[in-house]
Amino acid sequence: MSAPIIAIDAMGGDFGPHCIVPASLDCLAESPSLHLALVGQSSVLEELVSRYKGVDRSRLLIVHAEEIIGMDEKPAQALRGKPQSSMRLALELVREGRAHACVSAGNTGALMALARLVLKTLPGVDRPAMMTAIPTREGTCLLLDLGANVDCSAEQLYQFGVMGSVAAQSLGIASPRVALLNVGTEDIKGNQQVKGASLLLQRARDLNYQGFIEGDGLFRGDADVAVCDGFVGNILLKSSEGLVQMVAWRAEALFRRSLMSRIVGALALPLLRQLRADLRPAQYNGASFLGLQGIVVKSHGAAGREGFRAAVRRATEDVRHNLPQRLHSRLEDLLVSQRSDNSGDDVTATGGSPSN
Repeated sequence: MSAPIIAIDAMGGDFGPHCIVPASLDCLAESPSLHLALVGQSSVLEELVSRYKGVDRSRLLIVHAEEIIGMDEKPAQALRGKPQSSMRLALELVREGRAHACVSAGNTGALMALARLVLKTLPGVDRPAMMTAIPTREGTCLLLDLGANVDCSAEQLYQFGVMGSVAAQSLGIASPRVALLNVGTEDIKGNQQVKGASLLLQRARDLNYQGFIEGDGLFRGDADVAVCDGFVGNILLKSSEGLVQMVAWRAEALFRRSLMSRIVGALALPLLRQLRADLRPAQYNGASFLGLQGIVVKSHGAAGREGFRAAVRRATEDVRHNLPQRLHSRLEDLLVSQRSDNSGDDVTATGGSPSN
């Protein structure tokens, strides 16, 4: 494909352009084929870019945006009240074909609502899902949803499973193991939404569905794709990030406790630092919105420079794998036809309504 062009919502996130601009320029420097469009208040962006020497301006476009969507704004307000926001204009660059993907660290609810409005969903998809890779014992597992849909029906969980499987195949896994995150592995466990989704996934053609999985099985690497609603997924993600940081802190504190522990710590410290580097949340930052007619990646709002770089890399990989087209070709069969087959089945209507 041609050189990837990524549209960056440069005004989003907790740290705004003072973090996003240097992170974006880092990505531009490390990838000679990458092109970026920084969207935001042009005077601010130009001043920040000018601080860095050697920037290849032939691969950098600054697009002016009058408005900024706050991290605490309601999605409805962002939809109706800010047509010139940096987030919306970045998405419109993707819709117009002037960019291949959009990356934002801004308000998640607003990004989801605007992405659905501007880019639309693929046929057969009710709502997009946020997906990221989390580290396991042997590699990574794709987890979705991460918070875009707090309440999900059985049909929506089924859609997440199908989309996650296609995404895993794009990463080179021939027959991804798909599992539903649940409170137990037995068929009788779980709420009605999870049980209904399990029935739908069992019937899906060409889907390597493994059944239910518990949290410990996820980190053991018992599945390549783990599916849950956004309420569970967001708590799991944030808890695992906090656990990694707590274990690393406790281990370092233990090694400082006495002379002997400091001696042992001096020997173990390189291994501990390597482990901490392997598991640090920043390198896994960047959640893809699956199910849209375009590529959108959400960076953690509190991500620093390293984390935002990871989100841009995630978008670049999705562009390289042409993820929406791959999803479209598989979803037409696995979702649209499956929905017709299950049109009279009660399980497809089980569960709560999507979150706003």
